[in-house]
Amino acid sequence: MRILVTGSNGLIGSEIVAYFAADGHEVHGIDNNMRADFFGPEGDTRWNQARLLELYPNFRHHEIDIRDRATILKYLEELRPDLIVHAAAQPSHDLAAKRPFDDFDVNAVGTLNLLEATRRYAPEAVFVFMSTNKVYGDGPNRIPLRELPTRWDYADPAFADGIPEDFPIDHCMHSVFGASKVAADIMVQEYGRYFGIKTCCLRGGCLTGPNHSGVELHGFLSYLVKVNLEGGVYRIYGYKGKQVRDNIHSLDVARFIAAFAANPRCGEVYNLGGGRANSCSILEAFDIVEQMTGKKMNYEYVDEPRKGDHICYISNLTKMRTHYPEWDISVSLEKIFEEIILGWRARGLR
Repeated sequence: MRILVTGSNGLIGSEIVAYFAADGHEVHGIDNNMRADFFGPEGDTRWNQARLLELYPNFRHHEIDIRDRATILKYLEELRPDLIVHAAAQPSHDLAAKRPFDDFDVNAVGTLNLLEATRRYAPEAVFVFMSTNKVYGDGPNRIPLRELPTRWDYADPAFADGIPEDFPIDHCMHSVFGASKVAADIMVQEYGRYFGIKTCCLRGGCLTGPNHSGVELHGFLSYLVKVNLEGGVYRIYGYKGKQVRDNIHSLDVARFIAAFAANPRCGEVYNLGGGRANSCSILEAFDIVEQMTGKKMNYEYVDEPRKGDHICYISNLTKMRTHYPEWDISVSLEKIFEEIILGWRARGLR
């Protein structure tokens, strides 16, 4: 199988490359290291690119900007892949507000460029889009909550298993980033339903793992562990530090994409996260990392939440498990922390 991965230097992209290259497939990656432009030297992903090229002789890197429509069209015409995993993105709420043109051009226009190139030159290919739970905006904050000692949780029993895919995306604040991802998400669905292309949107919760170049503006657990190991100060933005995220290891993301590629559907949507078992609040994450590293977590509290941020978000995995019963979460929250700690230590942090 010939596979194209956009954002191949990043956390999810590199995991997809590794997963399929290790299985003997021909894997091509598109990445122009725009994270370094977005986030500075700490966001640079060239180290990950070098790692992949060293490990996998059947991996080829291509220095292409997905905003370059003519180049994308020409490239897809030449490559004609069997599977496209679109993981390239501008991923930050805060940066999107400062650079809205860049955010929309990467997230929405870049996605359209890839979809149309797929329709013209690889219409039988499977197209997997890494969307985000931010397409729901701050709508989940309208769900009644109860405050527990270390976290917020849903008070409405209808959401005991988390947010389902039919949760509304309208009449809420998304952030500029969330809005650009909504545009891309809807377009991916439309190319599936209107043109019959085998597409799906994976609305990710906190996607994480040891190969994440976590920064304050993106990469919750990776950045939190990094701050702890460096002895720095972590900033909590609102909600008493009790805001909840569900965390899924990048390997489990790759495993689901493989399951979808083997039995694809048209225009599907899945909420992709760690579910309740892999959920934690910031305060709970502090406790876990302190126990594992033996280092105290230093933090300061900013009494103002980020606009459009979720107070409590847990992905309901029922639909994924029903459609693909061979798939389930395989990496626990504790194992995720262990691997992230080891990953940062391998890069020189102690």
